[in-house]
Amino acid sequence: MLTISEIAGFAGAGLAGAAYVPQISHLIRARCSAGISRLAFGVWLLASVLVTARAIVIHAGVFIALGGIQTVATALIMLYATRYKNTPCPVHLPDHAGGQAAIVVVSRDASARELLFRELSKRYGADYQIVVCDRPAELAARIRDLRRAGQPVALVMSGVGGQDRDGIEVLSTIRPIDPTAVRVAAVGWGDWQSVRSVFDAATRGTVDHWVTCPVQTPAEEFHRSVTEFLREWSSQRDGGFEPVQVFGRRWSARSQELRDLLSRHRVPAGFYDATSGRGRRMLRELGLQSPELPVVVLRFGPKRSTLVNPSNRQIADAFGVMTPISPGEVFDLAVVGAGPAGLAAAVYASSEGLRTVVVEHEAVGGQAGTSSMIRNYPGFSQGISGATLAQEMWQQAWSFGTRFLYMRRAESLSGTDGHYRLRLSDGGVLTARTVVIATGATYRRLGIPRLEDLQGRGVFYGAAASEAPAMRGRNVFVAGGGNSAGQAALHLAKWAGHVTILVRAKSLADSMSDYLIRQIGSAPNVDVCYRVQVADGTGTGHLESLVLQDTLSGARRSVPADALFVLIGSQPRTQWLGDSVARDRRGFIRTGLDLPADAGRRWPSPRPPLPLETSMPGVFAAGDVRRGSVNRVAAAVGEGAATIPLVHRYLHTTATRTQAAA
Repeated sequence: MLTISEIAGFAGAGLAGAAYVPQISHLIRARCSAGISRLAFGVWLLASVLVTARAIVIHAGVFIALGGIQTVATALIMLYATRYKNTPCPVHLPDHAGGQAAIVVVSRDASARELLFRELSKRYGADYQIVVCDRPAELAARIRDLRRAGQPVALVMSGVGGQDRDGIEVLSTIRPIDPTAVRVAAVGWGDWQSVRSVFDAATRGTVDHWVTCPVQTPAEEFHRSVTEFLREWSSQRDGGFEPVQVFGRRWSARSQELRDLLSRHRVPAGFYDATSGRGRRMLRELGLQSPELPVVVLRFGPKRSTLVNPSNRQIADAFGVMTPISPGEVFDLAVVGAGPAGLAAAVYASSEGLRTVVVEHEAVGGQAGTSSMIRNYPGFSQGISGATLAQEMWQQAWSFGTRFLYMRRAESLSGTDGHYRLRLSDGGVLTARTVVIATGATYRRLGIPRLEDLQGRGVFYGAAASEAPAMRGRNVFVAGGGNSAGQAALHLAKWAGHVTILVRAKSLADSMSDYLIRQIGSAPNVDVCYRVQVADGTGTGHLESLVLQDTLSGARRSVPADALFVLIGSQPRTQWLGDSVARDRRGFIRTGLDLPADAGRRWPSPRPPLPLETSMPGVFAAGDVRRGSVNRVAAAVGEGAATIPLVHRYLHTTATRTQAAA
């Protein structure tokens, strides 16, 4: 017979193994050995073998059977745990993971999984939890487990091609589960057939990005792409580094304006509802009991600044970015407007040695800066956000020496003695030898009193990029049929329960790029209503419903609505020019050969106007503000760049004429 101590040891090993049932279950289900102690199971295996051998010697049949089962089970668990020892999974280990964001790799191909896991772990393992899934059918459950554990999923990378022929379909299941996770298709080098299918999927919006699997170490090209994807994901998240904090009422037009302004400048900012308990407590810590809202706190630099109900200009001045302009300073070129056209003009002018200053009354990037993703801008095959593009151009111009005046509006333009003077909204005057007007256009207002009263409280002009996370689960409408409206609708659809695009025309074909139309058609929670316009709306404190009118029959119907984003029409920002330059009846600036016939009577120069020159010699116009311009970002950049050779020609001609007169 077995001794009491042998029976007790055998039973104890079995009970101890039973205590590991959750970890064993996780090992089998998730292919993850987290929590499994191979040393402990090794001891139990040895004990099981010894007890089983002893039972065989004394012919203890029951214990031979039990010992054999326990020996085999323990051995299999050890083999399984060894196989998946390099597959960390944070799902059932929240204390260890500490809420780190996850990068999930899914592929049936063992070599591809191991390669991607190794590369991602080496470069991102300290900041992200790398999770591997070898069964695509289990991916959805794995992501749900991560979210339940409080761990956001930053990126899901799926193999496409080879053993992963359904990789694109696997990625398409992610959006309903986690709308903010970046979906990346990983294809092998030279697998051109899979690459073509990935391109088509990106056009449809089924995947967000793609990478070529690394083929060498270090795989810098691979990591350059992954880093950009993670940057894109992190830019859409709250929390983290907050150099600026804003305290205000959640549904306030001024609060919304500040959120949008900071977002378009890519300034990380935290917004706190001043009426909440936390908001009031934080304000008290700043020494403010019942301040006039909003309150803006600048938390960078040697000294913290607290601004109570500041103007945009006061905020810009407090940042300390601008270099003061001394009285009497004369620039070679003054650019009015920091949209794509204005920034391009500044880059080329300053890089070619012209002393350049840019005046911007709102945010760099103009309307393009509000676009969440521009996929058809040349040179960015995977797309770029309007704000990122604008910031890169701004940095480039700044690095070449361009001076910037923020939150100042040009109010008049005049010319005397070969110089032009721009009178600004702060009372200052800029003097320059030439001027490029690139003030762009703005969205047309609805002009419906009840909806105008709800601006910032459910009614927004542009602002889709900054307000999208607040639309989680809501019923959202987008008015407009252009590219900006399409980009806004797709971005909002990541969070909103449902998005409806309201279009006055009978189709989108004449006003929107084909790739956007295809993405909208593939989006499960985006619909398009044609031949309809917003006629009215209701809401007490916040938008509650819209009244939609059929443009053919005039019939009206009321629909529940949580938010309306308006991106309609194109109104040039030229009112400040008055009669100083020729404009058409809609306000767009006329240039070059498009100048009206009567412009010749007041044209003071013997030469004909240059191609982008206005009716005032030495003053040029570029981008959406110009009559006949093509409403595309690349076209605006091209026009802005094209003004600089004309500026050089004008300055050269003027200098030659001055020398001749002398």
